[in-house]
Amino acid sequence: MSESILELTSLADELESYIRVVIPGSKTVNKYGGTLFTLKPEEKEAQFCGVFMYKKHVQISFSNGVDLKDPRNQLLGSGKRRRHLNFSSSKDIDFTELEKLLKQASRLSA
Repeated sequence: MSESILELTSLADELESYIRVVIPGSKTVNKYGGTLFTLKPEEKEAQFCGVFMYKKHVQISFSNGVDLKDPRNQLLGSGKRRRHLNFSSSKDIDFTELEKLLKQASRLSA
C-alpha cells in the first residue's frame, strides 16, 4: 500500500472517531463506499453526514448541508442539498468549526 493511501486511511479513521466523540449517540452505516452517520439507524435516509475517501483527499459530506450556517463559506458543492469539506491532512482541519457543523447537521436530522 502506498504511503498516501495509508495517510488518507488514517485521516478517514481520525475523522470518523471525531464524529463519534462529537455526536456520541451516532450510529454508522457502511454505504456508497464510505461511512454514513445517523441518529436514526431504523430510518433509511436519516444520515446527517458521511466520510468518504478519494485518491487525494477525505471528504465529509453533509446530507442537508445547504441548510447549515456556514459563515466562513467553507462548505463546497452546488447540488440541491449536499455540501462537503475536503481534507488532505489532519493539519487542514479546524476541529472547532467542524464540531459546529457536525452538531448542526445532527440536529437537522433528529
